[in-house]
Amino acid sequence: MPDLSALTTTVVVSADPTPSPSPTGVSDDAVTPGVVGFAVTAAIVVIVVLLILDMIRRMRRVRYREEAREQIAAELEQQAKAPSGDDIPND
Repeated sequence: MPDLSALTTTVVVSADPTPSPSPTGVSDDAVTPGVVGFAVTAAIVVIVVLLILDMIRRMRRVRYREEAREQIAAELEQQAKAPSGDDIPND
């Protein structure tokens, strides 16, 4: 059986080294989003906050309407159960 460690060493030594990229001068505009990227991100954040506030306002409105409907239904039910003014005898 051949010696595998010697074979592995031979393969590793004979392999060509991978070339490392040469450093290039990269401009700051290619790395950072810049003013335009910041403006777009800020605009998206403002729009999302406004949408969330609008959604909260609409959800409160729906809840208040439901509470008002329940209150009106309870008052109508109470009026239906209460005797009317004509049924009460006058002394």
